Amino acid sequence: MTPTTAAQKTALITGASRGLGLALSRALAGRGWRLVIDARGAAALEAARAELARTTTVTAISGDIADPAHRCALADAARDAGGIDAIVNNASVLGPSPQPHLLDYPLDALEHVYRVNVFAPLALIQEVHARDALREGGCIINMTSDAAVEPYEGWGGYGSSKAALEQFTAILAAEVPSARVYRVDPGDMNTQMHQEAYPGEDISDRPPPDDSVPGIVALIEGDAPSGRYAARAVAVG
Repeated sequence: MTPTTAAQKTALITGASRGLGLALSRALAGRGWRLVIDARGAAALEAARAELARTTTVTAISGDIADPAHRCALADAARDAGGIDAIVNNASVLGPSPQPHLLDYPLDALEHVYRVNVFAPLALIQEVHARDALREGGCIINMTSDAAVEPYEGWGGYGSSKAALEQFTAILAAEVPSARVYRVDPGDMNTQMHQEAYPGEDISDRPPPDDSVPGIVALIEGDAPSGRYAARAVAVG
């Protein structure tokens, strides 16, 4: 890992045009962090970039995190920024909505869920590592879910992908002891993806993504050991 050479820190955050990714980006921007962000939707990402650019320096690259060329572009931006201090793999997909039971789950759809939720985060980390772009003392955060550990009916595709993400994150932490490697459960949230999991239902009683942000920021800026954390249970100073 490259040593930190600038006082201002930089974070790479995927899926940052809405929901938790945007809320976290806003919080870090307000704390003086520079940002490299991405999302699939170019218009929504540009709106996020324009908002965040009023506070900090932002590089926004639209594209699909499952696309190798897009991941390379993000890793290049991390290197060109002089290195990053945090990489937050937040982008993910739910899968079909409503979610099918496993016996009826289309395997091509399940393969796509795994490409986005499992393979893409590891591949992006590999690309950043290949460019020596994660600074010394930096951290890796992979966003997970309680569906990774609880057998919720109808959550077999998404939940099993997050379980795989959790296991490789835990192994990565053992293999790279020089970095802080976190698997973070943000908790139940009122987001578009969560709404897609419950089509036709009112989920407005769920907490907003902003409620999960302080704990994530505390992990990013702190020195907690690698491990699994519930965002809203992290002590905030």
